[in-house]
Amino acid sequence: GVRDDPGEPRARRHGGLRRLGPHAHGPHRGAGLIVARRKEPRANAPTWSRREALASLVGAATLAGLGCRSEVASAQRSPRRDPTRERTMRMPTIYLPHGGGPWPWTSAFPPSLQRDFVPLRGYLESLPRALPQRPRAVLVVSAHWEADVPTVMTAARPPMLYDYSGFPADTYRITYDAPGSPTLATRVRRLLSDVGIDSGEDARRGFDHGTFVPVKLAFPEADVPVVQLSLDARYDPAKHLAMGRALAPLRDEGVLIVGSGMSWEDFRAHDVARRSDEFDAWFQAAASASPAASDRALRAWTDAPHARAAHPHEEHLLPMMVAAGAAGDDPGRVAWSGSLMGIHVSAVHFGAERAA
Repeated sequence: GVRDDPGEPRARRHGGLRRLGPHAHGPHRGAGLIVARRKEPRANAPTWSRREALASLVGAATLAGLGCRSEVASAQRSPRRDPTRERTMRMPTIYLPHGGGPWPWTSAFPPSLQRDFVPLRGYLESLPRALPQRPRAVLVVSAHWEADVPTVMTAARPPMLYDYSGFPADTYRITYDAPGSPTLATRVRRLLSDVGIDSGEDARRGFDHGTFVPVKLAFPEADVPVVQLSLDARYDPAKHLAMGRALAPLRDEGVLIVGSGMSWEDFRAHDVARRSDEFDAWFQAAASASPAASDRALRAWTDAPHARAAHPHEEHLLPMMVAAGAAGDDPGRVAWSGSLMGIHVSAVHFGAERAA
């Protein structure tokens, strides 16, 4: 993302949340972390006619007599078709760039930089059309959350976390009312435990901009449950690949796994245009290689050209490891590539996407 003053101290961790340091996403210094609790939305009242209500009750009673409890619940809730009975198709896994701060909803950037973000916005908004079906939930591994062990948010209604500084006041009132999923959070912890990976949970964690920027653009109606999973603060690429492998079964359960970061993170590196082109060539080759070769390249990512110029700290690259690990034997492809603020960045999708 956009860096603050280069002399600012490195991010500090507090209670599993990352304090803003060089990754503070704003054109200048300003407010720190802000968590906005949101009001519970009122449940939408059904709008059935009396005839529809009576028909629903009769249908529910009939299904109950046949022992179809799940259909009974569906009939009592709504006369619409129950989407949970559709065949679940395997979801791809995705690594994508989330850009700098709340860029889709601010004029803080000069016009030239705003133009840079237009192609990225188009890509993020098009994501649902690339999927084989609508996901039942989205699990996001964001570069902006790290903890001593991989930690999952468990709130049923997660708040907002404005983890950037120096932007206009209205960017601290952005909302995204997607529900969380305590059930998915429990499933994530169980899958990690099954392969010996310790994990934690956080009932207060909110959506940081690494999550709400891409998912708000992709699913603006906020009707898909979203859960965040943190990075492991020890930054071990092999462990993050293992985390992804452990979570791979979620793909067959309709869960879209998204790693949200930036393939080149340091916008202020010297000779950034040329060096980011060379790093991105390595990145694209690693992403598109066979799964075994891709894993080897990602574990040894510091051997890439200009690796530490791209990532002085690798939190923006590690979400790629989780996405690649969850891909299993599915190949990767570069789904989007472009220039942002003078650097070359790319997005990668693994596995089958839109149904033929």
